[in-house]
Amino acid sequence: MRRRHFIALGAWPLAVGTWGAAARAASPAKPPVILIVGDSISAEYGLARGSGWVALLEQRLAREKIAAQVVNASISGDTTAGGRSRLAGLLERHKPAVVVLELGGNDALRGLPLETTRDNLTAMTRAAQAAGARVLLLGMQVPPNYGADYTRRFAAVFSDVAKAERAALVPFLLKGVADARDPTAGFQGDRIHPNEASQPTLLANVWPELRKLLK
Repeated sequence: MRRRHFIALGAWPLAVGTWGAAARAASPAKPPVILIVGDSISAEYGLARGSGWVALLEQRLAREKIAAQVVNASISGDTTAGGRSRLAGLLERHKPAVVVLELGGNDALRGLPLETTRDNLTAMTRAAQAAGARVLLLGMQVPPNYGADYTRRFAAVFSDVAKAERAALVPFLLKGVADARDPTAGFQGDRIHPNEASQPTLLANVWPELRKLLK
């Protein structure tokens, strides 16, 4: 009796361990997270809910049957400093596979130093990569009235950071909108924020580079 009792007890942990491994193998893997850290352009400022480019991205993923969860952590009016200050918490909470950085436009509107913008984008890119995420930078440009030199140097911030940190880049998020024949047609009344009709163009600019990071 004692021997049979000992064998029964000895077999129980093996059975539990086998069942636990099987259950873990059978449980579906969580889809990778795409974290969007941006400003009003990605936060649907002035748009109907669900009509912005990030919402259209979710629809595109579903249509192409790509398993991914989109977390939109964009805040209207945010700067690169604001994004940098909250990125660590977002990375810890969501553990993204891809981080899309759409920040910098408000830095220019506020006249912040270009080096500050560069440093913040660099720090965010490195933090995301250190957390195991791939990074996509969405470049921005400023109107010509800022002066040719500033316009050139501001646009170069995004490409310089992407090159230095080996991150993916969309050179100009508003390509096809801000540089259209009639640029006012693609914007809301403030002439700063793209209107609803322009959102598919924004997604079309982002999608090719983002799709590469999801492979």
